[in-house]
Amino acid sequence: MIERAIEEVLHLWPKLAGGRAMLVNLSENHTFRIDGSDGSKHILRLHRPGYHSLTAIKSELGWVAALRAEGEMPVPRPLPGANGALVQFVETPEISARHAVLFAFEDGIEPQPEDELAPLFETLGGYAARNHIHTTTYRPERIERPLWDEGVLDTDGIWGDWRKAPGVEPVRDTLTRLDARLRRDLAVYGKGSDRFGLIHADMRLANLLVAEDKVTLIDFDDCGFGWFAYDFAAAVSFIDDQAVLPELKAAWIRGYVRHRPLEAADIAAMDTLVLLRRMLLLAWTGTHAETDLARSQAHLAELTARLGEAYMAQ
Repeated sequence: MIERAIEEVLHLWPKLAGGRAMLVNLSENHTFRIDGSDGSKHILRLHRPGYHSLTAIKSELGWVAALRAEGEMPVPRPLPGANGALVQFVETPEISARHAVLFAFEDGIEPQPEDELAPLFETLGGYAARNHIHTTTYRPERIERPLWDEGVLDTDGIWGDWRKAPGVEPVRDTLTRLDARLRRDLAVYGKGSDRFGLIHADMRLANLLVAEDKVTLIDFDDCGFGWFAYDFAAAVSFIDDQAVLPELKAAWIRGYVRHRPLEAADIAAMDTLVLLRRMLLLAWTGTHAETDLARSQAHLAELTARLGEAYMAQ
């Protein structure tokens, strides 16, 4: 039982020895809630082996620290281990060698697709704009993060090959044409510094905590270099086929332009990147079949093809 194995290594962090672990999410990583014997609560992220290097994890935490220092929005607070390091090395008979990071517990609940999401997306648009303003001047001594560009469509894409995902064969021709169209449209849009840089890259509902008027943006594990408009595409993951999408896009734009201007090309690119994100998630379902999320998306190839046909017909 992985929770028991985690409990055996909690001594790596001050005052957590003797705590209890509960698995709360399995996606790229295992995420646990840690209930300390003193009544405290924390979040522990056990990294997937081989996904991010130690340098990449430190780069993520460095950006989070820089955003926290600005104080513009609520983001996670990583906590050092007993040895003073934010990233700990974990290995037990039950857990293969990997990295782990402890975070302070944040209050709030995950928003749901059936909620009234427009006000939330207006807030997220503002968050994204402030992040993008920040990244234009953020110059750490060293940074290593993933690249979220058209390369995610390649056969060796970061989340796998969409061509090998479940349900692809009946719609392969459509998805192949969509792949080519997305590459063309994104090449025209370009990667100028005003539209491409360091982004959160996963601002979806599962990575938000809402507590009254406070919205905390968590899980920077996929932050990397991509189009700024991709942050919107990631935010509408798994809800981009719903009738509310235009309303959410309008709300995001309202929040964004209060802080940073958008050109017509940027707004058009949001639609292109929604389809890129869909293709990326399709690839992900093929390489993460063990997760509940992947199993719940058996229809994704067919839906992506249908949305892709509508996009290509524009």
